[in-house]
Amino acid sequence: MNYIVNLAWDPEASVWIATSDDIPGLVLESGSFDALLERVRFAVPELLELNDPNATPLTLTFQSERRERIMAHG
Repeated sequence: MNYIVNLAWDPEASVWIATSDDIPGLVLESGSFDALLERVRFAVPELLELNDPNATPLTLTFQSERRERIMAHG
């Protein structure tokens, strides 16, 4: 089964946040993108086990977004 994990940058808190509509309870944050990926990889099997003890092998698809406001010089 394939699960979508959304990774978004929160500029006010200076952290990446991971959430998923497919994985109930997944809300993680980290100041490092790579560290957040590792945390997600560790947490997802545990969350799925809590929600469905008969969960099958899975695939994670990571979708990231980071928006920054910049000023045009002119």
